[in-house]
Amino acid sequence: MGNSKSGALSKEILEDLKMNTKYTEDELCKWYESFQKQCPDGRITRAEFEKIYANFFPNSDPKVYARHVFRSFDTNDDGTLDFREYIIALHLTSSGKTDLKLEWAFSLFDVDRNGEISKNEVLEIISAIFKMIPPEEQKSLPEDENTPQKRADKLWTYFKKGETDKIAEQEFISGVMKNDAIMKLIQYEPRKK
Repeated sequence: MGNSKSGALSKEILEDLKMNTKYTEDELCKWYESFQKQCPDGRITRAEFEKIYANFFPNSDPKVYARHVFRSFDTNDDGTLDFREYIIALHLTSSGKTDLKLEWAFSLFDVDRNGEISKNEVLEIISAIFKMIPPEEQKSLPEDENTPQKRADKLWTYFKKGETDKIAEQEFISGVMKNDAIMKLIQYEPRKK
């Protein structure tokens, strides 16, 4: 499936994705064909990505969160996701190893991309996550986690950080891996109906 015809997935990208994801060559080729149909120019813009998220969360406001997710996956910072970035994102969020998911989660929280996260960045992302949680689900959250501020405070307390302290990537990953409850603070999983 190399470069023999225009629009084909390059052998280099195919080999890279086979090595860095759980997907087979056949699966990747099918994903690529579907991607090309949806994105004939080979790229997803942030606006298109936000629309995709809106389809997954029709009863909430996922736009701000989608914008942060997009930023974290746009690894070459060109304002679009190409097929490789898209597949890596799909792999990480659906089936990647825990440490890779946590590296991605750190990059999501590292809004200013300086290699550390601040409490304000945590609050910004958690506020975006809360916009995706339907109000009826928010009412059922524990009292100490039922607002973005409370959830950010709880996370910051867990890491024993002061208001202006920062958390480095390895500290974040090792801290979260030690405590499942903290993992739940940094993500939102829609309830299964």
